[in-house]
Amino acid sequence: MNAANDAPTIRDTSAQDQPLPARRMRFGPWLAIGAALAALVAVVLSTPALRHGFSSGSSVSASRLVVATVQRGPFVRDIAAEGKVVAAVSPTLYAAGGGAATLKVHAGDRVARGQVLALIDSPELAAKLAQELSNADAMKADVLRADVDARQQRGALQAAFDAARVDHSSAENDLARQQKAFDAGAVSGMQVEHARDTLQKARIALEHAEAGLKLKDDSLKFDVQAKQLAHARQLLIVKDLQRQVDSLAVRSPVEGQVGQLFIAEHANVAKDAQLLSVIDLSALEVQMQVAESFARDLAVGMPGEISGNGHTWRAAVSAVSPEVVNNEVAARLRFTGGAAEQPSQLRQNQRLAVRVLLDRRDDVLAVQRGSFIDEAGGAHAYVLRDGVAVRTPIRAGARSLDKVEILGGLNVGDRVVVSGAELFQGVETVAISQ
Repeated sequence: MNAANDAPTIRDTSAQDQPLPARRMRFGPWLAIGAALAALVAVVLSTPALRHGFSSGSSVSASRLVVATVQRGPFVRDIAAEGKVVAAVSPTLYAAGGGAATLKVHAGDRVARGQVLALIDSPELAAKLAQELSNADAMKADVLRADVDARQQRGALQAAFDAARVDHSSAENDLARQQKAFDAGAVSGMQVEHARDTLQKARIALEHAEAGLKLKDDSLKFDVQAKQLAHARQLLIVKDLQRQVDSLAVRSPVEGQVGQLFIAEHANVAKDAQLLSVIDLSALEVQMQVAESFARDLAVGMPGEISGNGHTWRAAVSAVSPEVVNNEVAARLRFTGGAAEQPSQLRQNQRLAVRVLLDRRDDVLAVQRGSFIDEAGGAHAYVLRDGVAVRTPIRAGARSLDKVEILGGLNVGDRVVVSGAELFQGVETVAISQ
């Protein structure tokens, strides 16, 4: 058998096919859809907000942003913070000597200048003072005794000098008589020579008596003066000890209020031990903590204001700490008003509002301060134009608590996104939806 004749055959399906009538294509609906799309594109291209929106590929709701208008006007740079009252004059009193201390006041008591605040009993110092007083009295007696002795010796020397002067005068008279008698031939020349020798001896005795009187007088003066100086030195010792004894009565150096007590009401203290502190309420200051970024602009003498208890007082910066602690710098303000404007009823560590004026200028271009100035470092800002936020280069100047000075890049009336610009992620343009 032939193999080709043995293979199975496939049946034709043409007998089952049914011819269909040909349909005509309809393009009307597709043309309508195309026309609508073209119109939409035209609207988009004619609307700047939609055009920028499609080009930027992002959109942010206006409710998530803070927008401010650039304006020209006064610009004030100041620092506002909370401060606490501190004492500009708060001396601490110490024990002048060791002994039993007794406090006469309590913490918070009002005290007057010179009022006794504490007493210290020092038996050793009291005994030493009594001993030195006795020595001073003894030295005074020595001075008086030396003065009496000097007068006695001076009197004896004066008597000897007077006697020598009388002898000298008598010798002169005797020589004159002998000379006259010799001239008359009544006496011999030997007697005249003897009278002359006697006069010479009297003259020498007188000279020695005079010199001795002068020398002894100077010596007696020196002796008395030495004892007087010793007595004066002893009086200085007594005076110093008396000062130390008087200082055992601790007195207030200022009029004010007792601050902190460092000892119990009755206690034994050593020399130079802390006793208590006194606060001068007429010399109060307010201390504030300033951020390090503002501290570099602070200077002594800058004007400020202190507010509290329903009052406002004029003040000025009196000191700025050279040390930075926890990114802050301590500054102090003192009240500058007259005596009538000085605050009353203030207490140490009381909290008050403080404001320091750093700079004030008129006609300055500025915008409200926001997070944008810190995020971009003052180099860029997003300006709203026709519903689109456009990233614009700017130059920022000084900054205050609520404003930023604009040196370039913006004009009066520009609307700037001051907060929320971080949502733009640095793109050039962002559509703002309402």
